Amino acid sequence: MAGVWVIAEQRDGAFRKITFEAVSAAKKVADGLGTEVTAVVLGSGLEAASADLGKYGAAKVLYADSPELAVYSTEGYAAAVADLAKASAPDAIIFGASMQGKDLAGRLAAKLDTSAAVDCTALAVEGGKIAITRPIYAGKVYAQVAINAAPQIITLRPNVFDIVETGGSAAVEKVSPALGAIRVKQVEVLAEEGGKIDLTEAMIIVSGGRGMKEAANFSILEALASQLGGTVGASRSAVDAGWRHHTDQVGQTGKVVTPNLYIACGISGAIQHLAGMGSSKVIVSINKDPDAPIHTKADFCVVGDLFEVVPALTDEIKK
Repeated sequence: MAGVWVIAEQRDGAFRKITFEAVSAAKKVADGLGTEVTAVVLGSGLEAASADLGKYGAAKVLYADSPELAVYSTEGYAAAVADLAKASAPDAIIFGASMQGKDLAGRLAAKLDTSAAVDCTALAVEGGKIAITRPIYAGKVYAQVAINAAPQIITLRPNVFDIVETGGSAAVEKVSPALGAIRVKQVEVLAEEGGKIDLTEAMIIVSGGRGMKEAANFSILEALASQLGGTVGASRSAVDAGWRHHTDQVGQTGKVVTPNLYIACGISGAIQHLAGMGSSKVIVSINKDPDAPIHTKADFCVVGDLFEVVPALTDEIKK
């Protein structure tokens, strides 16, 4: 076996949480296959941090240190990973199903003439092969699939796989993959102010929909999220109305999230929204319509006026 690779995702010199989840999941798969985990790190100034990936199960790190890789680019990263993969022939390459991971996985699968299984929620080893579980039909059905081509490209849904610290330090090997001509250059990153938690990594999300009536009313959700240590999301209808930025959108055409707690306020529960948050561990719905579809997905339902319920809930948490 040539091993299981994990493409580490970093931002501003720090690894994102999905990287640790992916390495931990890959370790279990590698153990079942009788092989090891290799983390691939692309960036600049990350050598010391790369060794720490051994804490989560990586036996080795292939580290490409280049100013051209400091900031993510589809062309640069795809070329680098493809060059390394062609030389080493890993059995599987695992990413987080983040915006970056989804973007890179498809391009890499095309370059390596293989297939990709995206947004996976479980991995197992059966009969010496990786069995992959992923949602289909907007999350109504879960399918178990296998990729017969190599390397197998797999992206993992964030917040689904546990982070397991195994101890140890990974051996870091510096590599210099061919990048080719990178035709697109990133000149500026416009980050959100206030250090807001990314929805895909948030453990608690308070979301609002059309029932919020206007943008100003999202302040009551901000207050509740602040008390809970979470962040605010929105349905597509709220985003389309201009009440929230697109980066806050939860759903099939927004971000797929898996928090420990998801509170849906004034959200009817369209199938596209349910596909984006249906795998949340605990779902609370607050809607005055007793027949709203969101109630059928929720673990706890509150049938009432959100403008009365949410402030009261926030006050109780403050106490």
